[in-house]
Amino acid sequence: MRRVLITAGANGIGLVMAQAFAAAGDRVWVTDVDAAAVAAVPAPIRASVCDAANEGQMATLFKEISAEWGGLDVLCSNAGIKGPTAPIEDMPLDGWHQCLAVNLDGAMLAAKHAAPLMKARGAGVMIFTSSTSGLYGTPFRAPYVAAKWAVIGLMKTVAMELGPFGIRANAICPGSVNGPRIDRVIEAEAEAKGMTPEAVRQGYAAGTALKRLSDPEDVADMALFLASDAARMISGQALAVDGMTYNVDP
Repeated sequence: MRRVLITAGANGIGLVMAQAFAAAGDRVWVTDVDAAAVAAVPAPIRASVCDAANEGQMATLFKEISAEWGGLDVLCSNAGIKGPTAPIEDMPLDGWHQCLAVNLDGAMLAAKHAAPLMKARGAGVMIFTSSTSGLYGTPFRAPYVAAKWAVIGLMKTVAMELGPFGIRANAICPGSVNGPRIDRVIEAEAEAKGMTPEAVRQGYAAGTALKRLSDPEDVADMALFLASDAARMISGQALAVDGMTYNVDP
């Protein structure tokens, strides 16, 4: 039975990941900044309030995990926010800093505190949630793109550092995933571009080879695969789950 931690796991993609690991028989612990969402997480998933970008809170979380579980087998560093949507000349610096703090600092802190637990047992899997924006870029989303691009670099470095200890690291790069979060992204982009939300949504789908958006379950399936022994020789990779995006500017 694997011990799995998922940051930002009380809703959206993170919760679907948590439910998939739990259904596979794993012990799952999720964190989130949304206390109401944490309270609603179904058993047997363990849930606690924690800000992924706050090192004090993250250090306390990992102490609790060590005390209760005695170690950690799988880390899904999933915490992220969309950040501001604006032309670069109008980009607010505070919004830039907040987006990088949650998306990038949160990933670094998760890896920093998970590494000693995994090193101690000589094995482990780290899965970082990046984005196709971290592979291609996206207009009007500079902070998010910069953070998600950096997450891939962080992941590759972690894979190199920790590989000798039997620890693998990879990044999942979802495209547009159905759910409330992409609805908010689409609404913000539609406003920035002077388009209707439906036109932006159709553009997202049309820009993929499969002509549709992904579902959270598609991302969860990739996480389960990367955490499995079937992926034992896969490390340092950024893997898109996006139906093959080839036009990122709808």
